Formats: sequence, C-alpha cells, structure tokens
Amino acid sequence: MVRNLKARGLAGELAAEFVGTMILILFGCGVVAQVAAAGIGDHDSIAWAWGIGVTLGIYVASRISGAHLNPAITVALAVFKGFSWRKVAPYALAQTAGAFLGALLVRWNYTEVLNAADPGLTIKTQGVFSTLPGNGTLPVGDWGAFRDQIIGTAILALVIFAITDLRNTAPAANLAPVVVGFLVVAIGMAWGTNAGYAINPARDFGPRLMSWLTGYDTAFTDQYGYPYWWIPIVAPVIGAVIGGAIYKFFIERYLPGDPAPEALPAKDIERVS
Repeated sequence: MVRNLKARGLAGELAAEFVGTMILILFGCGVVAQVAAAGIGDHDSIAWAWGIGVTLGIYVASRISGAHLNPAITVALAVFKGFSWRKVAPYALAQTAGAFLGALLVRWNYTEVLNAADPGLTIKTQGVFSTLPGNGTLPVGDWGAFRDQIIGTAILALVIFAITDLRNTAPAANLAPVVVGFLVVAIGMAWGTNAGYAINPARDFGPRLMSWLTGYDTAFTDQYGYPYWWIPIVAPVIGAVIGGAIYKFFIERYLPGDPAPEALPAKDIERVS
C-alpha cells in the first residue's frame, strides 16, 4: 500500500491517488447516504462498506502511487519512511479532489432521498458527507472529538506500518489491501462514537466542501455552532505521526534486517536483493 514499487511520474501518482480516493468515498459516503436517508442498513454496514471501499481504492491505486489515499498517512510516510516532502502537498490535494468528486457523485445520485429525508439539508444528513462530534447527537464536544481523532489515526498509522513492513509479518499474495480494509472496519466498529472515525483529512474536507457548495449551509460547523472543519484535518495528522513513531521506536527497531528473498512475493525479490 505505502510503497511506490516503480517510478511512474508525479502526474500518474496524483491520478492514482485521485481515483483511489474517489473509489473510497463512493462506497463510504454512499453507504452512509443509504442508511441516513433511506433507512437501509446500520452502523455495521457503514463500517464494512468503508473498509471495503478502502480495500478497493488501494487495489486501484497501489501499483502506481502506493495508495496512501489519506494526507495524514502521506505525512507520516514523509516523516518516517523517506517519502518525498515535495510530493506531500500534491498528494494531499489529489486525495482531497478525489474525495470531493466521489462525494459529489453520491450527492447527485441520492438527491431525491436526501431531500425527502431532510428538506432543509441540515445536521440531520450532514453526517453523510462529513463527520461531527458524537455523530451530531451524542454529548461529545470538539475537544473530545479532537482526542478521538488523534487516537484513531494513531492506531491506523501504527497498524498500516506493521502490515506493509516486509521485515515484519506482512500479508502475502497481495492481501495487504484486504487487511488494511479490515483495519478500517475494526476502527469504525470500535472507535466510531466520538467523531465518526474520519481518520483522514481528505475523506472529511473534500466531502465537507462539496456539501457546503451544494446546499448544506452548516457544513463547516458542528451541532453546537462551533467551527469544526479543522479538527478532522489537524488531529489525524498528529495521530498519524504519533502512530508512526510508536511503530518506529517500539517495533521497527527490534525487527531483523532485510527480509529473506524466499519470504517475499516474486515481484518484490528484485527490489530488495
């Protein structure tokens, strides 16, 4: 997921991040729209669709860009894994643009049911596209949501670093995207209460901007009227760096050297030998 296996040029990498993130949002925001506006499904179906969306987005983009699909993960890779800092901002912009377009397609497709369920386009269905403290209903404040996003994204980054580290017990046969998808499902089921597990600045800001442009006047605020939009941007970046640091200093430093060639998929042997 996080390794650029072969240089493809920045334009190709950005295109892959754009499309991969769009796929993620088509499934993620799509399932929330179905649950919130049509009453089809529940929290578990939301968690599973987000996880499957992540898996499919990674399979779409990974060979070209590494399939970060998340600016917080991109920053963590730059801090700890040598990813080029000059690519961080372009990757983040491509990811956010992909999330914007994916959310726009969901908004367009579900126009009728969203308008029927929430004619005023209010907080009631705002959560289809962007997150809110306590999912807009529970007694969680902005700082509680900030804390939650740091913890949730730290878990995400820590486990992604483990899953994609060939010196550790990395999944074989190109199954890493599936395992990362399971990780997102688990985070959604265990850490979805306080802030809707955005754990991804692009996933939240792209759809948030789209919803504001298409009629959700309160898209940048929470149910308390406070400006909330910055929390799912800043907190995940902090959390991803913390998670990456935990992996680097508590796990990575104790792993053996380069993996034995027989332990690697065939496509990776030449790269590490």
